[in-house]
Amino acid sequence: MTIPGRGIKLAALAVATGLLAAACSSAASGSADPNGPISAVGAENEYANVISQIGGKYVRVTAIESNPNTDPHTFEASPSVAQEVSAAQLVVQNGIGYDTYMNRIESAQPSSTRKVIVVQNLLHLPDSTPNPHLWYSPTTMPAVAKAVAADLSALQPAHSSYFHANAGKFDSSLQPWLQAIAQFKATHPGTPVAVTEPVGDYMLQAAGANILTPFVFQADIMNGVDPSPQDVALQNSLFSGHKVKVFLYNQQVTDSLTQSFLKLASQYHVPVVGVYETMPTPGYSYQSWMLAEVQALTKALDNGTSTQKL
Repeated sequence: MTIPGRGIKLAALAVATGLLAAACSSAASGSADPNGPISAVGAENEYANVISQIGGKYVRVTAIESNPNTDPHTFEASPSVAQEVSAAQLVVQNGIGYDTYMNRIESAQPSSTRKVIVVQNLLHLPDSTPNPHLWYSPTTMPAVAKAVAADLSALQPAHSSYFHANAGKFDSSLQPWLQAIAQFKATHPGTPVAVTEPVGDYMLQAAGANILTPFVFQADIMNGVDPSPQDVALQNSLFSGHKVKVFLYNQQVTDSLTQSFLKLASQYHVPVVGVYETMPTPGYSYQSWMLAEVQALTKALDNGTSTQKL
């Protein structure tokens, strides 16, 4: 296995250099024209997308992690990233060790006016939370949208009604996804599935699926640890023993072990669904991405159709 560990690597010297440069800029420390667009950053592009939907014409949003062809766990912050974060008036980041480089940048360039939303803290989750992929939980983004609207309103009170109205629209726009989850749970209760990592686990749990892959195996893959031979054999048996109806894998992180599971899934006619850690672009919003994942899961059960890539 060659996947790096869960702790995201930081190019410390490069970031420090970038922060020193940012400190010399009047744009740093979250200062900005009070009448201009609010500068905002989403550590992951799904959070940036929600900020954009809430802030609309009054925000300028940057997504730090947005490449669906890379593993977010290996992300290295560059000097330009450090400068972007330092200059932001609003930041949304995941927490639970997923984007710790954000904490280091913010600490190195503190600001009394910068608003920082750590989703882990927003949801009152401990550091020991085993699955950091919070955006797949149906309860996460409504809380994020509400917090974003509140912080944007604090930054530009004159537009508070606009931000809160957009938050209400956002909540309403999640209904097709929530209905699709409820429909899947009613139609396919307790569906046995296999996974590689816990990327989509929150959504699968909401949909009433029965995840047969042991979490210790999922955590090993996520953390870049070689799973035990016993766990690999158990995972293989889920396919050969026809114990699962769908196989979900992290489409952004594939290696020889994942390929062996994909081969087994094909051999034993188990449909496959790819899940993502960052929102596929272009063409997706957070809502349409989540809905597409449930629709892919539904097609796998109803028609035996694989959707490896959205």
